[in-house]
Amino acid sequence: MVNDKNRITEPLVYGLDIGTRSIVGTVGYEKDHKFHVIGMQSREHDARVMLDGQIHKIEGVANEIKEVTSILEERLGRPLDDVCIAAAGRVLRTVNVHVEKIFDEERDVTAEDIYSLELQGAQQAYSEFEKNNDLRIHFYCVGYTVEHYFLNDYQMSSLENHKAEKISADIIATFLPDEVVDGLYKAVGMAGLRVANLTLEPIAAMEVAIPESYRMLNIALVDVGAGTSDICITKDETIIAYGMIPSAGDEITEVIAKEYLVEFNVAEQIKRKASLEEPIVFIDIMGIEQTVQPEEVKKTIEPCIKSMTKEIADRIKKLNGGKSVSAVFVVGGGGKAPGFTEGLAKRLDINPQRVAVRGEEVLKAIDFKVDVKQDSLLVTPIGICLNFYNMKNNFIFLDFNGEQIKLYDNSNLRISDAAMQAGFSNEDLFPKRGNEIRFTMNGKTEVRRGDPGEAAVIKLNGKLATLSEKVKAGDSIEITPSTAGAPVVVPLEKLPGFSDSISVNINKQLLTLPKFALVNGFMKNGYYEVQDGDQIEMRKFYTVEQILDFMDVQLEEGTEIYVNHEISSPLTEVYDNFTVEWTLKDQQPTIRSAADIEVKEEPQGFSKEEAEASVKRMMEAVNKAEEALNSSPNVQRTNEIPALEPAEKEEEKEEKPANELKAEDALKKLKDKIAGKLEEKPVNTGDIEVIVNNQPVRMTGKDNYIYVDVFNYIDFDRSTPHGTSVATKINGRDAEFVEQLHNGDRLEIYWRND
Repeated sequence: MVNDKNRITEPLVYGLDIGTRSIVGTVGYEKDHKFHVIGMQSREHDARVMLDGQIHKIEGVANEIKEVTSILEERLGRPLDDVCIAAAGRVLRTVNVHVEKIFDEERDVTAEDIYSLELQGAQQAYSEFEKNNDLRIHFYCVGYTVEHYFLNDYQMSSLENHKAEKISADIIATFLPDEVVDGLYKAVGMAGLRVANLTLEPIAAMEVAIPESYRMLNIALVDVGAGTSDICITKDETIIAYGMIPSAGDEITEVIAKEYLVEFNVAEQIKRKASLEEPIVFIDIMGIEQTVQPEEVKKTIEPCIKSMTKEIADRIKKLNGGKSVSAVFVVGGGGKAPGFTEGLAKRLDINPQRVAVRGEEVLKAIDFKVDVKQDSLLVTPIGICLNFYNMKNNFIFLDFNGEQIKLYDNSNLRISDAAMQAGFSNEDLFPKRGNEIRFTMNGKTEVRRGDPGEAAVIKLNGKLATLSEKVKAGDSIEITPSTAGAPVVVPLEKLPGFSDSISVNINKQLLTLPKFALVNGFMKNGYYEVQDGDQIEMRKFYTVEQILDFMDVQLEEGTEIYVNHEISSPLTEVYDNFTVEWTLKDQQPTIRSAADIEVKEEPQGFSKEEAEASVKRMMEAVNKAEEALNSSPNVQRTNEIPALEPAEKEEEKEEKPANELKAEDALKKLKDKIAGKLEEKPVNTGDIEVIVNNQPVRMTGKDNYIYVDVFNYIDFDRSTPHGTSVATKINGRDAEFVEQLHNGDRLEIYWRND
């Protein structure tokens, strides 16, 4: 009892350590930077009202709290209305996830990218946790830590400033079930008390065992209780991870009980005396007195100690990013077992002196005004009281988008934590891209992504803020969801390979065939918009049948077709620079372009630009047809440029068959009609002179001329390829066959080897 209790004027702090086996009440006050304990009272549970740190019988625990509180109030002569409590570390649950972030292109990794990745991992862990747990129970994320970072799938210790297309991480998140918190609050409330502060038991133990000045170091605290061993790790002045393993002091006691055939309580006494040097005397269940030496007991429990320390060490390394810590402080009765600290140091590969039980030596900073045995069992009860003064690691309330939410404040709480606890979607925090499409092109999967949208607008107490900004109790957070960008639109003509063409020698005339695309088995034109799931094949060949259809040729029965001088069938594939021949009897080929075929499939309502492009393609086809139909016209040649073929002699001219004249008439009408659609007015009239390959060529007999007309005035053999394609230039640039010629234009025509 405290003799000068009536002279204490400082506000008192009342802490309750509500454990699985007992309840310990502690009352004290802080003065001159020192905590003074003026009252302590413990009481073991009458029945199993608690299991593994969780209250099962709320009313039973409430009655025991009342009893402990009444005894302390009577001793101190003062009422105790508010109490500090702690949730057992053994009720914490962890989830391991792997999360990745893929960039649109390789770029430098920023700190914001890493933070976004970690937040995504924490939310993914929360989602995974909800899948495997009762959704009627709410959980709080009390912290998360990164085990490993990966840069393009290679493990890295740091990601910032590296170039990457993909970053990823292995993350451990820790959750506290709301039912544990609610159970504690209800039991305390039924006992007539108010909760002033709630923390976690391993954090409370750390308040005493690891002073704040030490927390810049990478240290682990291991609280070895009866049923579990709780782990807490510090680094950079904050707690970075929590953990638990289901192995502790009771496991060691059970080994002794089985070996020496004694009751559990007797085995517990043997375990404690094994640290001494005197022989241990006990009575087994047969009533026979036995005597064993401490060394014998140590050998008996050695396998259990090895197994337990290995499990704890492995867990510490995993929580600490795959590496050991600098030191380990051990509290709790189980940590006093012989060989425990030495075995843990060996498993962590650190100096044995850096693994130590923290008990009486750390309690020297506490002023005990009551008569109690000072050891590691008091670390957590005292720490619960000390945690009140820091007001950290407590549940706080703040406003999120107009609603009040409760958060577990781990002293490093940020806006992102509040968003996650409120169930705000991670997708609504960061810019969303418009709908993407996935399709296959020539058997390879292709992805085209939509445009990025705008990021979420975040305000903290009315001012613009970022996700990483810290928050405190009473803060107001407003988040306007991010927006999605425009969906991707991919016309077929924009895909690589669509606009290419192949050249085929058809009956000694060079014909350029545009490549076409099959979409899901159907031929589509360039205006077709690629859809999600399309299967596209850019064809590098024509079949003979397609060439005939392209030229609008119908062969008479019995006509033989040769491809590269070998007999073939309508399904034979014809590639670039192939030769195709057949016997033309009464048929005169009329060449048409792919535009003529595709226009049947084009939708109604073309724009003016699309219509003009289509007509120009038709114009080009007509000019090619005209070239194929024309025999040798009047040609003025020079000696420097050999003629394509000798000029026909007047006496050798034959009257053209009727079907050819009919084709010429139809062609002229079609060409005039197309030219009318384009509303093209002739610029040149009469004769013009152009320079072809540095030689003058005079063109006569027409009102105006286009580029393809020049082939009627020069001798350029296109029937026998001397390269991959014919280069056509005008005034130093690439020319179109339908481009109009003017007097003095300089033309270049030659075989090109691409």
